[in-house]
Amino acid sequence: MNYPPWPRVLILPGLYDSGSSHWQSRWETLHPSFRRVVQRDWHSPDCDEWIATLDAAIQQGGVPALLVAHSAACSLIAHWAARHHGPVLGALLVSPADTEAASYPAEPSGFQPMPRQRLPFHSIMVASSNDPYVQLDRARTFAANWGSQLVEIGARGHINGESGLGDWPEGLMLLRELAMVD
Repeated sequence: MNYPPWPRVLILPGLYDSGSSHWQSRWETLHPSFRRVVQRDWHSPDCDEWIATLDAAIQQGGVPALLVAHSAACSLIAHWAARHHGPVLGALLVSPADTEAASYPAEPSGFQPMPRQRLPFHSIMVASSNDPYVQLDRARTFAANWGSQLVEIGARGHINGESGLGDWPEGLMLLRELAMVD
């Protein structure tokens, strides 16, 4: 099937960034036009600073973007949307780490509480049944609050480099679905 070119795609890793085996990094290799939003400190996330970095990337050029978030970057998008507006086509939210849970591996400054408001753009959330950083029922609640279509993919851990997804073509199809929404 022939698809139109990708719109502007911003890759948003979570805590500790995404390594070379992570599907986000592999997507950047497959699609050189995809751009990673680089945070100053990947190990001690500060919500206000991460929001400012994300907002600058979204506003750059004024061209609408698709956001591809993993882990804590999912709540980053929700925090951003509560404070800012910008040209966002939609968001793919993968493995939304629950920053309110005791299992979250860092002290996320300003990421609590988890945002509950509906996102002002289309979104698809992908969740795993055995994610160590979010219980499936909490992921379902976040999806409902944010107005996200929820896709449950079974026991795939934190849907990261350790999940064995490779290039994760199923995720790219979900992103393509978002790109085609009017």
